Amino acid sequence: MSSSPSSPPSPSSPPSSPSSPSSPSSSASVSPQAVLEPGPLRPPGRTPSGAGPSGAVGRLFLPLIAVCTAVTAANIYLAAPLLPLIARDMGSTPSGVAWLASVAQLGYAAGLLFFAPLGDSVNRRRLVAVLSLVATAALVAASASAGTGALAGAVLVASAATVVPQLLVPLVAERAPADRRARHVAAVIAGLFTGVVAARVLGGLAGQAFGWRAVFVGAAVLTAVLGLATAYILPVERRQRRGPLFAGLVAIPGVVRRSPDLWRACVRQAGMYGAWSALWTSLALLLAEDEGYGMTTAAAGLFGLFGLAASVVAPLAGGLVDRFGAAKVVRSAYGLAALSVPLFWLGGQAMAALCAAAVLVHAALVASHVANQTLALTTTSAPATANTAYVVAGFAGGALASALAGPAFGHWGWGGVCAVAGAWLVLGWGATAVRPGR
Repeated sequence: MSSSPSSPPSPSSPPSSPSSPSSPSSSASVSPQAVLEPGPLRPPGRTPSGAGPSGAVGRLFLPLIAVCTAVTAANIYLAAPLLPLIARDMGSTPSGVAWLASVAQLGYAAGLLFFAPLGDSVNRRRLVAVLSLVATAALVAASASAGTGALAGAVLVASAATVVPQLLVPLVAERAPADRRARHVAAVIAGLFTGVVAARVLGGLAGQAFGWRAVFVGAAVLTAVLGLATAYILPVERRQRRGPLFAGLVAIPGVVRRSPDLWRACVRQAGMYGAWSALWTSLALLLAEDEGYGMTTAAAGLFGLFGLAASVVAPLAGGLVDRFGAAKVVRSAYGLAALSVPLFWLGGQAMAALCAAAVLVHAALVASHVANQTLALTTTSAPATANTAYVVAGFAGGALASALAGPAFGHWGWGGVCAVAGAWLVLGWGATAVRPGR
């Protein structure tokens, strides 16, 4: 199979032809017939899958999806910069509540597993609206939690409902011209990483000023407003679903098995995301604890500004994928990530090394993500199902690495966290290197 993400058939064929191999709705397990009708601001007439909305809606389509992605992605990482404040309020230690970060990632992975495949078979407008309201309610419940158990349950539900970006990325890829598909996907991914940065920086500052509970309330308001606004501008879809509602979930193993490129993208991103997650979710512990740098929550949150490197690299990575193919970009990304791990280890004592490592690991993660996700979206005829497999694999790898990083920090300090990150990179690359192909 070609390494270029633009080599599969272009998804510009009309969705009313389910027999076409290029139609993303032609999954054998679900086989929905989808008719896209214009959104509420469009004049009467059908919209082919390769054409985006026109007029004011058309101009807002990609930017609003990117902003909605930023807000919903921030919800997953909301607790990470607030761990010292939560620990103080709950009568615990920061390392004692570090597991809340992995609960959020596990919840997101579970939500992806169940809800993201529905993008191939149900009305996305309705699903986006419902999930946004569920996430809003869970964030409000989190703000009122009296203990870590209740907080973990609310975070789990909120994260499970925060799958809106992965319902929208396949739609963006479907509507993008084949020669600019990776750039369009990169725009959404840039929004995602901007949200991650905002969660750490703004969450830390707001938490220091108003308390961690107020941060969850603010996130709930933003989620409701942007989630419903995004649902409003999406094209109206009339789908005739065939088979069980969760047929896409059942189809995931078969889709991955039939596509070596998709399998490779899943495993490599699990390794990359696990390394990043171990380091980034534990960073607040290093920065805030007295044994580390002894920063306040607000000051530690400002360190997240280095994550803006991801938002800058995303469009560049999209252009490189369109020009050189996914394989070369992923190899380069793994090289950057491997270089960042020893720098992070040195960063336990030297702030300059920690800053350099933060830039490198974000650049590596976003470049790998753009390449692997573009490949996942274009390597099968069921993009929502393939995208689900890809993102679940990544977040499962991240959640497991985060779960190990907390105890590693407690037993071996920052060096233990760096060891977990390095092991994940070795596993991610080594497991795919033994298979023929890329």
